[in-house]
Formats: sequence, structure tokens, C-alpha cells
Amino acid sequence: MKKYFLYILITVLAVKANAQDGFKPSVKGTQYKILANNTGDKIKIGDVITFHVTQKTDKDSLLSSTYQTGRPAQAQVQAQGDLMDIFPLLALNDSVLVKVPTDTIFKAQEDHRPPFLPKGSNLLILIKIIKVQSLTEAMADRDKAMAAAKEEAAKIEAQEAVIADKYVADHKLAVTTTASGLKYKITKMGTKPKPAVGDTVVVNYVGHTLAGKVFDSSIEAVAKAGGLQQPGRVYEPLTFVIGSQGIIAGWQEGLQLINEGGKAMLIIPSKLAYGPDPSGPDLPGFSTLVFDVELVKVNRVKTSAVSSKPVASTAKKPVAKKAVAKKPVATKKKQ
Repeated sequence: MKKYFLYILITVLAVKANAQDGFKPSVKGTQYKILANNTGDKIKIGDVITFHVTQKTDKDSLLSSTYQTGRPAQAQVQAQGDLMDIFPLLALNDSVLVKVPTDTIFKAQEDHRPPFLPKGSNLLILIKIIKVQSLTEAMADRDKAMAAAKEEAAKIEAQEAVIADKYVADHKLAVTTTASGLKYKITKMGTKPKPAVGDTVVVNYVGHTLAGKVFDSSIEAVAKAGGLQQPGRVYEPLTFVIGSQGIIAGWQEGLQLINEGGKAMLIIPSKLAYGPDPSGPDLPGFSTLVFDVELVKVNRVKTSAVSSKPVASTAKKPVAKKAVAKKPVATKKKQ
């Protein structure tokens, strides 16, 4: 009986404490406090909402903020899920502060609890509703944004092509342009067949911008001459399988145009390289890249005479060392 009354007392005190700091429970028990309450229709199940969200500790340490990233969150309101019992309480331009006990977040997984969210602490989530749409309206907006992005990408691609053509003209290069937009020039003919998808290739390379700045190389002398700072880098040819992931499309296509033992210059538009994303201080988004490559060796996939299906060669293939994974041909690599 004493335990029962003690439980009631604790519950009453907890409710009183929440009332004093302005928080109150939703139907599902989520503690919330509406900071800005505007007139207008409340959010409905099925609506698509766009909102800014900031997460802080109860010591006021900032953990994340969409205001900082410049990319607000978006979600379709469902009958179940985190915060879904809070959204229907709000209207456009409303703000709400939600208090989440970290003990519930890390229940049964204490080993994942970070030191800045100790036991008994709370996570404070501030939400600001900036757009409320029906699903149809949200999809129309998405399609419009995708069309605008596609149009912008086409403009940038055309500008890149003009710049690349000027580079070719200024350097008096005789290049071949493929259907994808890759430009290449064979600078040394190899004497053995070209590689195909599935073959393992061993490649020496030098990568530089159209302005001539070397941003990476597998050759130590070239890297040092270019002023590259790569502590711990193992300088050796890059080894990978044609068609494997993590290698930019310009390399995948370009190396299949070179005979084993040959060399070539590859002028690679950004759509076949790192795209709109920056890849280091010397490689802003939409960078056209120039690679001088040497196809040192090709370990070819053998074909079984019985099944006629490609099988892996029994010969031991060169394996790229761990340091090679940091080289610039890996997609979205950072220098």
C-alpha cells in the first residue's frame, strides 16, 4: 500500500513539475510546449509538412539544426511514428518544443549512449512548421523542382563543354569525343588487347584540373613536384576491376578504350566524375577533370570451355592496398 501511494505521489509531482515548466503530455504521453500558436487549419493525417528542427541537450548544447544546413526537413504525417501525435496539434507557422527523456531513447542500448546525454537527461527538439501541403501539392512541387534541377544541370553541362573545347583548342589537342561526352587522346599505343568489364586493371595516373593544378597522382615524383601533401600515402599503381563500384564513370569508359601497355589523356566532364559535389579545395562542384593514364597491366577474366560463362582467373590478382582507397578516382573522394 505504501508503495502504491508513493507511486501516486511521484506521478503527481512529475505532472506538477511539467505544468510548472509549461510542458504537457500529448495523448501518447509526449511532453510538449507550444511556443507559437497561430490561427488556421491544423495539420491533418496525410498532409506533407516542411519544417525546421533544432535538437539540443537540456544543458542548451546544440546537436543539430536545419537552420544551419539550410535544408528543412519534410515528412508526411502518419497515424503512428515519432512526433506524429504532436504534428496534428499544430498549424502553419506554429512552433513547438518537445522534451524527450534520453532514458527512453537508449533503453536496452546503454552502450550507445553518448556522454553528453547522461542518464536522467532530456533531448529538446524545437520544431517550426513552414509549409503544409496535401500529398498532391507536394508531389507537384517535387516534380517542378526536379525539372528545374534538370534544366540547370543541362545549362552547366553546356558551359562545361564550351570550357573543355577551349582547353582542347588552347592546347592544340586532337581528341575523340564519345557519346557520353568523354574526350580522349591515345598518347602511346599498347600492343595487347583492351580490357573489358570484369577484368582487373593496374593503372598509373596523374589527375589535374583544366588550370593545370595536379590534385592527385599514383607517381611519387609527380605528386611532390605538384606540391601535394599526402602523409602516409603509398605511391603505386591503382588496381581495380572494370565495372566495380567506387570508380568514376569516366575511368570505367576511358580505360576500355586503351590497349594494355598504352597511355592516354582523358578529359572527363563532371557528370562522369564527381558531379555537382566539391571534392576538395582544388575541385569545386561541376569540375571537368584531366587524367593522364597508363594501362600498366590487365588481368583478364577467363572463360570456361564447358559453360562458356565468365569465371574468375585462378591467377592471383593484384590487390589495392588500403591507402589506395583514398585516391581521387573513388566517387566523392575528399582530398
